[in-house]
Amino acid sequence: MNETISGPDNYPLPVKENYRIGVVIPCFKVKKHILELLEKIPDYVSRIYVVDDKCPEETGVLVSKRSEDERVTVLFNDANIGVGGAVMAGMKKAIEDKMDVIVKVDGDGQMDPSLIKNFVIPILDGDADYTKGNRFYSLESVSEMPGMRIFGNGVLSLMAKFSTGYWDVFDPTNGYTAIHSKVAALLPLKKISNRYFFETDMLFRLGTIRAVVQDIPMVAIYQDESSNLKISKILGEFLFKHVKNMFKRIFYNYFLRDVNAGSLELLAGVAFTGFGVCYGGYHWIEAYREGQPSAGGVIMLSALTVILGVQMLLGFLGIDMGSTPKKPICRQAANIRDEVENA
Repeated sequence: MNETISGPDNYPLPVKENYRIGVVIPCFKVKKHILELLEKIPDYVSRIYVVDDKCPEETGVLVSKRSEDERVTVLFNDANIGVGGAVMAGMKKAIEDKMDVIVKVDGDGQMDPSLIKNFVIPILDGDADYTKGNRFYSLESVSEMPGMRIFGNGVLSLMAKFSTGYWDVFDPTNGYTAIHSKVAALLPLKKISNRYFFETDMLFRLGTIRAVVQDIPMVAIYQDESSNLKISKILGEFLFKHVKNMFKRIFYNYFLRDVNAGSLELLAGVAFTGFGVCYGGYHWIEAYREGQPSAGGVIMLSALTVILGVQMLLGFLGIDMGSTPKKPICRQAANIRDEVENA
């Protein structure tokens, strides 16, 4: 008899015989929670990859000695390369083992393994290439979050929308994710950030190959663990990386791979706005130095060009929002592999 998993709408899918689900668990200072987490991984999961990222608590050694689950494979990184690097190591192994879907779960006990089915089913059903958690669907769960996390995630989510092009997803730093292995194989895993920016960098890379991303409602479990991610410390770093990825994305999508109405709106918007600001600013400074009021014609011309420029930039923004990927690429992944490797 086939084992089945049921999604949010109780839609069953055969798993054991037809699909292979791999779970990647990056480990760094999670010795207290890892064994309990492994016991909760559902039976329909085929393989579990525990990646010890040079953990000072030797979490990987503990799992090797204490876990009796035959599905568990322990990988050891020679040096601490960060949570992103640990996930990439597990993902590479899962691809080698021919997993169909690769799920990433943190080892600190904040993510409920029973939700794995909710992340896997949209991918197996062909509705998404990549699924990620969103902790902001339930107002009750949001009210239990620390205020700094709510503020930080709001700011990071807004920046991520500009840099990734996924305007319909939220909570970009959420680490509960799943990806179709064929889509994962298309990604330049060596180029994805090794540290805390990797979830958002993953979204950016997925955007360059037009993968479909879907948010999955979830509730985080806050226990006695301490987060290594400090919003106040990484906000500046993330801002720089978001701006960098935004320019790369716009160049890839609107000038390198295609030229469309959005490309023209952006160029004209930047030109008109830049001219209006520079022209008006120059004449305002000159008038200030001479102690004379700015000429009415100068004010009208600069204001008009700035208004036109802003309108065109808003038009580009509307086109960009409407171009969020809607068609999953997992079935045609092999056909675009060569195009992605040089991105």
